[in-house]
Amino acid sequence: MRRMIASTRWAACLAVLVAGLALGVAFAVEDWGGIVPCALCLWERWPYRMMLILGGVALLLPSGSARIVLALAVVVTLAGAGLSFVHVGVEQGWWPSPLPECAAPAFHGGGIAERLARMPAVPAKPCDDGTYLLPALPLSMAAMNLLYALAAALGLAICVARTRRRPDEHYPSWRPAAR
Repeated sequence: MRRMIASTRWAACLAVLVAGLALGVAFAVEDWGGIVPCALCLWERWPYRMMLILGGVALLLPSGSARIVLALAVVVTLAGAGLSFVHVGVEQGWWPSPLPECAAPAFHGGGIAERLARMPAVPAKPCDDGTYLLPALPLSMAAMNLLYALAAALGLAICVARTRRRPDEHYPSWRPAAR
């Protein structure tokens, strides 16, 4: 049985697909589900945006350069998993949120008019309040994103590791020319 070696084009398409799916689900849950994302949720989308761009760039580059860009996409995806881990820790109460906008607004003194003037235009969701999509599944969206990002990074890393340069690409030899 012949073992299939993935191409860098296929790995780049996978990176674009994985990132697009993650962003699509996030926007669908926000728009159609009526769920307000917290500040950490919004930060967790940036690695997927970067992965989408890196995957698109890798599609345009030759195989050797594309592997480097895709390896960078793996690192970016692991950074996204790190952000998700921080968010899960905030939800579980292991540590406070690193972002000041994650806290519920505190109002001290003053009249009702002053308090209303200090309220944000768009209500913010506290980061320690997890969003659970499936009642039977005790995983918040941040925890699901953590698992998804880890699986995406592992899958992409395996694809990048299994790619090889195409025979039509020429790289300089590391050995000196024979005389």
